[in-house]
Amino acid sequence: MSGKSLSPAFRARADEVIDIANRQSQTVSAGQVSASLMYATARFNAFQVAATAETTHDMAAERDNAIEYFTAQYRKMFEDHFDECMANFERYTGREGG
Repeated sequence: MSGKSLSPAFRARADEVIDIANRQSQTVSAGQVSASLMYATARFNAFQVAATAETTHDMAAERDNAIEYFTAQYRKMFEDHFDECMANFERYTGREGG
């Protein structure tokens, strides 16, 4: 999911969550905020699967597919952003990349 192909509304929703995380990082460590974000994302996504299932049996039948989908999507997004941060290390951090 390239940042260039995202709709403005999609980016605005993501930026809103990032703004909240940045505010929280002013009072607790970025690691604690990151863990909270991952927890919230996992919780929200599990609920989304539950909300679209008709029964717990249907949800159980979808378990492996849902786990594969969400973990693959996270991995791809993380890899893309990690590479972007490496390419822009000095600009993003203000430190020498060497």
